[in-house]
Amino acid sequence: MNLRYKLFTAFLGLIIIPLFILGMLMFFVTYNSIEKKYSQQSEYSLKAISYSISNVLKDMDNVTDNGIATSVFHMALSAEDPSNQDLTDAEQLNLNASQRNFRSLLFNHPSISYAFLYNFNGRGNSEIVSLFNKENFRTLPYDTFKKSDLYQEVMDLNGVPKWLAPHEYPELTGTEPVFTQIRLVKELSFFQNIGILVVQIKNWEFESIFRNLKIGDSNQDVSFMLVNDDGMILFDPDQKLDGQDIQSFANKEITFEKGFQSFKTEYNGEKSILSMYHLKDYPWSLVSVTSWNSLSHEVTVFSRWFVGVIFLCFLAAVIFNLFFMNRITGAIAVIVRFMRRVEDGDLTSRVEVKGNDELTLLGKGFNDLMDKINRLFNRIHLEQRRKNQAEMRVLQAQIKPHFLFNTLESINVLAIQNEGKKVSEMVYRLASILRISIQDREEITLDEEIKHLRNYLDIQKFRFEDLFEYDIDIPQELMSCGILKLTLQPLVENSIQHGFEGIDYKGQVSVKVWEKQGDLILRIEDNGIGITPSQLSVFQYIVNDPVEQEVEVERENRMNLERRGLGIRSVADRIRIEYGDRYGIFICSSPGYGTIIQCVIPKYEQGEDHYAKSIIGR
Repeated sequence: MNLRYKLFTAFLGLIIIPLFILGMLMFFVTYNSIEKKYSQQSEYSLKAISYSISNVLKDMDNVTDNGIATSVFHMALSAEDPSNQDLTDAEQLNLNASQRNFRSLLFNHPSISYAFLYNFNGRGNSEIVSLFNKENFRTLPYDTFKKSDLYQEVMDLNGVPKWLAPHEYPELTGTEPVFTQIRLVKELSFFQNIGILVVQIKNWEFESIFRNLKIGDSNQDVSFMLVNDDGMILFDPDQKLDGQDIQSFANKEITFEKGFQSFKTEYNGEKSILSMYHLKDYPWSLVSVTSWNSLSHEVTVFSRWFVGVIFLCFLAAVIFNLFFMNRITGAIAVIVRFMRRVEDGDLTSRVEVKGNDELTLLGKGFNDLMDKINRLFNRIHLEQRRKNQAEMRVLQAQIKPHFLFNTLESINVLAIQNEGKKVSEMVYRLASILRISIQDREEITLDEEIKHLRNYLDIQKFRFEDLFEYDIDIPQELMSCGILKLTLQPLVENSIQHGFEGIDYKGQVSVKVWEKQGDLILRIEDNGIGITPSQLSVFQYIVNDPVEQEVEVERENRMNLERRGLGIRSVADRIRIEYGDRYGIFICSSPGYGTIIQCVIPKYEQGEDHYAKSIIGR
C-alpha cells in the first residue's frame, strides 16, 4: 500500500471511523435512555390514573355501603309496591334522618345514571325494583341472570362489590360505555340475603381523568385505554377502540401480569412503546401506547445532522487527498522506487531533482548518500575479503599444531613401547593426513574429508586400543559434495580426548551425514561423559562476538574455559566466516548421557562459488 492510500486510510481509521462509531454509540445509548426514562414516567402516570380510578369506584362503594347500613335498599325491597319508589311527603316523614339524607343523596348523586334491585322475596310479584328509570334499556330478567356465572360470583363475594367495566357483560349493563357495580344486599338484623343491587355510574369522571393527561413532552403521541385480562379494550377516551381486542393491534403477544411492564413493539403498524399497569383490586390493566417516532424525533434529527457532518468530513478528506497529498506522496513514491532499485542491487540509481522545496532536498540527499555508499561499499568489500582470508589462515594454523601435537605424542609413546609396526602404520596415516592439511586448497570433497577422518581414527585406535569403537554412515551420493577441510576431525577429536576421559566402559563414536532442505547435516555422536551446563554455556558459536572489548580478567577466564573446546570453536568460526551466520555448530549434551555435535553447512559441489552466500547469509 503506497503512502497516499496509507494517509487516506489513516484519516478514515483514526478520525472518520472513530467519530462515526462514537456517534453510533451515543445514538444507541440515547435511544435506550429514552425508552428507559419514558418507561419510568409512564409507570408514574399509570399509577396515578389507577389511583384516581380506584378512588371513583371506592367512593361509589361507600355510597352503596351507606344505603345498606341505613336500610334504604331493604325498605325498597320490602315495600308494598316495590315498583313505586317515589315517596310522598307523609311517607318521607316516617323515615329517620339518616334514611332521608341517604335517599336524597342517592337520587341526587351526580355520578349515578341508573340503579335497580333484584328482589329475592318477590313481594307484589315484582322481582326487579327500579330505583332510576332509563330509556331504551330493558333489564335482564332475574331468572336469566340467576343462571349466569356472574350471579354465582356475586353470591360468593357475600356483599363485597363486584365492578363490571363497559362491554364486559352487555346483557346486564347494556351497550352504553358505563361502569356497573353489582353487590349482594343483606337485611342487617338477621343478615339474610334479600336482593342484588345494580348501580351504573356515568363516565364523565373517567373521561376527566384521561382528558388532559400526558406523559413527558406535550408533542408526544400518547393514547390510554383500560383493558381487561382477556385483552378486551374496555374504555378508550377517544371512543374508537371500545370492545376490540388489543392483541389484534400488536405484533407481539401481550400477557397481563401483576405490577408494571413496558416494552417496544409494533402497534397498529407503527413502532411504539406499550406500557401496562395492572390495577391491584380489579381485573383490569391500564395501557398507554406512545409512538416511538414522537419520542425519538429529536434524536433522529440529531443523527441526520451527524451523518451529514460525517459525509462532509469524508468529502473534505477525499478533496485533500486528491489535490494536496498527490504531489507529496508522488514525490516520495519516486524516491521509494529508486530505493527499491538500490535494494535490488542497482547502486547507480539517482533521483532526478527539480524545484527548491523539502522534497527536492530529500532527493539530493538520497543522491549524495548513494555516492558515499558506493565508495564505502567498494572499500569495505575489499577489506572484508582480505580479513576473511587472514582469519582462515589463522584458524587453520590453530588446528594444525593442535592435531600434530596430539599425534606425535601418540607416536612417541608407541616408539617407547617398541611397537614398530604400529609406529609405521601411524606414520603412514599421519603422512596421509599431513598431505591433505598442507595443501593450498581450502575446500575438499566430503570423500577426502572422510578418508582424512578414518586415518585420524585409526591413529587414535592404535594409541587407545580398547578405549572406543567408531562407525561412519554417509550416503554415497553425497561424497562429491564440497566441505571445508579439517571440519569433522577436530569435532571427533574433542569426543575422544574429552568425552571418553576417565570412562570405565567402551566408548562409541558415530558419524552420520544426510541432506535436509538443501543443506548437509553432519552429526558426531558419542556415549562419553557429556558436558556440564556451565561448560556448554561458553559455546556460543552461532552468535557473533560482541564489538565491545571485554575486561581483561573476564577474557582470561573465558579463554581458560574454552581450551577444552579449541577445536570445536575453530571449526565453528571457520563455518561462520565461510558460509554466513545461518550455518554453524549445535551442541546437545548432558553429564552422563554423552554428547551430540551437529554441524550444518550448505550443500554444493566442490568448486561452486558460495562466497556470496556468506555475505547475504542466504
